[in-house]
Amino acid sequence: MAFSASPHCAPPLHRFALRRSPPPQPPLAFMRCPFFSSSSFRPVYFSPAPTLRIIVSAKSKKPSSGRSADSTSASAIDFLTLCHSLKTTKRKGWINHGIKGPESIADHMYRMALMALIAGDLPGVNRERCIKIAIVHDIAEAIVGDITPSCGVPKEEKSRREQAALTEMCKILGGGMRAEEIQELWVEYENNASLEANLVKDFDKVPSCG
Repeated sequence: MAFSASPHCAPPLHRFALRRSPPPQPPLAFMRCPFFSSSSFRPVYFSPAPTLRIIVSAKSKKPSSGRSADSTSASAIDFLTLCHSLKTTKRKGWINHGIKGPESIADHMYRMALMALIAGDLPGVNRERCIKIAIVHDIAEAIVGDITPSCGVPKEEKSRREQAALTEMCKILGGGMRAEEIQELWVEYENNASLEANLVKDFDKVPSCG
């Protein structure tokens, strides 16, 4: 599946450049800030290490054999750029009901994550997993958009489209542990396969109750 650049995309994210300052100074990494001029940099210091490290890693493990750190970072940037559409896509139900200032898909997911964070403790429920499920449960809508019953799409077809979109997004991310975790969390929610998924599904209904 091919994706074209959108005029509504976020400002371009720049790669991270690593520089080693003269000894005995610790290594100094400069991160270009996309929201300032091209000459603006923010210094980030970290303790000396035997080898240079990338400040932001796309995955928790080292890149697989044959895959450079640059390509790994590029995959993460591509994934995050695609996810930006979650901030700009308004939820269809709000639009259909003529509600002013409709929330975006990202608004919705963030609200649910906060609900999971502040919810009271429940026996056997992993709060951290609830937060993760809330963050990814609608992530495929970055590609397929917000499909509601009013769209006339059968539930099975909706699920198929979202699964295909999620698979494509995980490919863009470059695969690996994090992509697998996103897939696992999404499937768990989709199938209501755990206490955590069941609780997050309840959270999903709350905004529409008011």
